[in-house]
Amino acid sequence: MTTPTTAPAPVHPAPTRPLTLSRTTATATRVLRQLAHDPRTIALLLVIPCLMLFLLRYVFDGSPRTFDNIGASLLGIFPLITMFLVTSIATLRERTSGTLERLLAMPLGKGDLIAGYALAFGTLAIVQSALATGLAVWFLGLDVTGSPWLLLLVALLDALLGTALGLFVSAYAASEFQAVQFMPAVIFPQLLLCGLFTPRDDMHPALEAISDALPMSYAVDGMTEVLRHTDMTTAFVRDALIVAGCALLVLALGAATLRRRTA
Repeated sequence: MTTPTTAPAPVHPAPTRPLTLSRTTATATRVLRQLAHDPRTIALLLVIPCLMLFLLRYVFDGSPRTFDNIGASLLGIFPLITMFLVTSIATLRERTSGTLERLLAMPLGKGDLIAGYALAFGTLAIVQSALATGLAVWFLGLDVTGSPWLLLLVALLDALLGTALGLFVSAYAASEFQAVQFMPAVIFPQLLLCGLFTPRDDMHPALEAISDALPMSYAVDGMTEVLRHTDMTTAFVRDALIVAGCALLVLALGAATLRRRTA
């Protein structure tokens, strides 16, 4: 006589957890608390961009107009680079230490985690951008035709874009060294093609087409609009919206590709 076997219960995939404000703010608070105990990271985020602008001002001490042209663009580029480095390494450290796996085993979705990181680093980005913009405009004498608040807005959007890119590439790095190696692939081409060194119209048509698809190009264009026009132009609004849209798109991709642990 054979005993009937009980069929195993079907395994249903875990339901997708909706994004909630409480879980997002809790994640952001935890990240900010950790960063508060890491003075080197704070220095990288807040001091280094200001130091680079200070050095740049006196490199072009005999040509203040050159500093005006380049300094405004770098106000958008420096936050993007520093936030990319810090965010990619910090997220990877969470995964390699097992913290990320434990967090996602709790009632915390990937969207909450990504949004929490974006909120935490976005808070730091506000401080970073305000310090750099205030130093450049009111201490180093950066001469802009438009409102310094528009410079601050673009710098903040660039910092959020750098945060989003850092979260995205961290999913494909197995070590902190590999996370840093993504910088030449993700940041350097944008730096060369964004119009900082030569107008994009003067580039080879193929490179100009590529630059039109890179968000840093629109960050530099937005800073240039503030540098040359007294009022908020249609081109500035377009550039700001493109940078913001790219940041949101990359954040969504980061949430979709986030892994619990490093293979």
